[in-house]
Amino acid sequence: MKSYIKKYFKTCPKSGKLIGLKSEGEYSKLIIPFIGLFAIAWIIFRVATKPSRITYPCVRVAMPIASSFIAYFVLPALAIFAWLRARKNQVTATALFAIAGFGGTYMLDSDILGERSIQLATIVQPANQPIGTAVGIFPGRVAWVHNPDATNQNWVASTNSGTGWFLPANNNQNVIDKMISAAIQKLTEQTTDSSAWKAIFEFHNNTRGKGAINYKSGEKIFIKTNAVSGWFGNYNAFDLSKTANSWYNISETSPAVVLSVLRQLVNVVGVRQQDIYVGDPLRHIYKHCYDLWHSEFPDVHYLDYSGYENLGREKVVKSATAKIIYSDRGAVLRNNTNSAYGTEPIYKDTLYTVFEDAEYLINLPILKGHRRAGTTMFAKNHFGSHTRDGAAHLHSGLVAPLEMEKGIDRPGYGLYRVQVDFMCHALLGKKNLVYLMDALWATNHELASPLKWQMAPFNNDYMSSVFASFDPVAIESVGYDFLRAEFTSSRNPLVGTYVQMPGVDDYLHQAADSSNWPAGIKYDPDSTSTYFRSLGVHEHWNDAVNKQYSRNLGNGDGIELVKVSGSVFVDNYNATKPQEFVLYQNYPNPFNPTTTIEYNISVNAHVNIIIYDIQGKRITTLVDGVQSARSYRIEWNASNLSSGLYICRFDANSIDGSKSFTDVKRLMLLK
Repeated sequence: MKSYIKKYFKTCPKSGKLIGLKSEGEYSKLIIPFIGLFAIAWIIFRVATKPSRITYPCVRVAMPIASSFIAYFVLPALAIFAWLRARKNQVTATALFAIAGFGGTYMLDSDILGERSIQLATIVQPANQPIGTAVGIFPGRVAWVHNPDATNQNWVASTNSGTGWFLPANNNQNVIDKMISAAIQKLTEQTTDSSAWKAIFEFHNNTRGKGAINYKSGEKIFIKTNAVSGWFGNYNAFDLSKTANSWYNISETSPAVVLSVLRQLVNVVGVRQQDIYVGDPLRHIYKHCYDLWHSEFPDVHYLDYSGYENLGREKVVKSATAKIIYSDRGAVLRNNTNSAYGTEPIYKDTLYTVFEDAEYLINLPILKGHRRAGTTMFAKNHFGSHTRDGAAHLHSGLVAPLEMEKGIDRPGYGLYRVQVDFMCHALLGKKNLVYLMDALWATNHELASPLKWQMAPFNNDYMSSVFASFDPVAIESVGYDFLRAEFTSSRNPLVGTYVQMPGVDDYLHQAADSSNWPAGIKYDPDSTSTYFRSLGVHEHWNDAVNKQYSRNLGNGDGIELVKVSGSVFVDNYNATKPQEFVLYQNYPNPFNPTTTIEYNISVNAHVNIIIYDIQGKRITTLVDGVQSARSYRIEWNASNLSSGLYICRFDANSIDGSKSFTDVKRLMLLK
């Protein structure tokens, strides 16, 4: 036995306790019996003392493992018994044996080792018919930044430790930093990060009735992540490192995106580290996340569901009283016909005090489909904001409470949708500073590994995108359109098409316009008897090729999807500061219709970059303002101009007056 343990298992050098397999990929089959036995024991231990725990997530996860274990080992044994007992009818016995053996193997492979591919017909949505009232400095705007260099296109999903998509080796932090910078600048049409954040805070505070004021020192900010896999069984209890199992590569909020946001808040906005909180309150923070963030920002508060103070985490604190009262008032939630979900009405939840203490919330989800809701973005990410052990009590407010494999129980429109309660809640919705969505490693459902996207412009690469908006309805509408265009039976026949369930965007219809609320439902999760008319604008794009909404087409008051062009990409953190003022030649040159202009400034300076035609007429001003000593890159879009020669004039004057610089470049537009 000792030689077996030494050969196949890793042990803690201090305690000698087992902490995992030496190679998950090679020896995983050896521990399946142990997993099955443990699952059975866990169910008995949890449910015997409290039957209501049958609905807890840990028990529900253990149940298919236990049943598969029983089927895999007991059914063949029964078949052999039948063979021995049925000598006079060996045909029947043989059939029983084959069915039992195949059934056990199928259950094991389907439930433990792989995902069943569920296929639905592709949803057809009406194009460019906006509903609701757009929100934002530029109403309805959603900024989309895509850069394939952000992620490692050669990454392949594996359960081998040290190969995860989330590791720094698979994420280009410098590029991701620039993408976040570009997103906030395009959202606000500012040319520096500092001016963009000023505009963000002023707009947000004004919408909350505080006046158009900037961030004030001492105000707390909570970054809410998505860490759906961070529960027992998926981490090493000694250091919270991620366990190399079937949950190893679940797509979650990217650590690199969180680091970029931390850099922006601390280095640009000037928020003190001790005023920032990070985490998914219902889960743990993995070692790879903590090490990445803490090494640069040691004084930030890293929140954990149960503690681990010895590892630098802080246990979240539950509110003393219920903070959200679901608007169905017990008519829908947990009143599902399937007894596994219970029948008692559940319509109140306590939250964590961090939502009360923080002045601002940055809800930072990863774009994914979902097996019950169809999609999971900002609203669905708050299924991890309440204080229960799991979110099963909320599933009846979704399209498919029992997962699509077991039936779409609540399809269509005009039904109570719990996501709307989260979107309009005072702590979970109204405090949201700006809507930043991570889509670097987007995928088809909440428990899946990142998938390569086939549609343009991804072209069989990872999505490698981030989105930003002030409009909570618009940004989720855009995310839904991307998901439904990509995950179709024809485009991806081997992956589930959960996003195609009818009624997936019902919650967006209701969030956009109160006239779409179900009969008898008034969304009032704060119990104030004050009701919203519209939280934002909802519509669908014209097609998956052009991806144009009403404002893009100039014929409505709907969404404007802006793929970043003409915005300044700033290398805020990693580039070596230049030693002089430099304006590099644009590339490509000649160009059609966009070209990139790069420059360096050695000290803080007032910068002007102006484009003239060959007669000296000013065409546009790309930059006019004070900028820090860094490297910059601008994309100029000349699609509305005719072919010809244009002049780019660059002027930089240091703030202290000691340096000045002027240069011009010739830009050739050929159409």
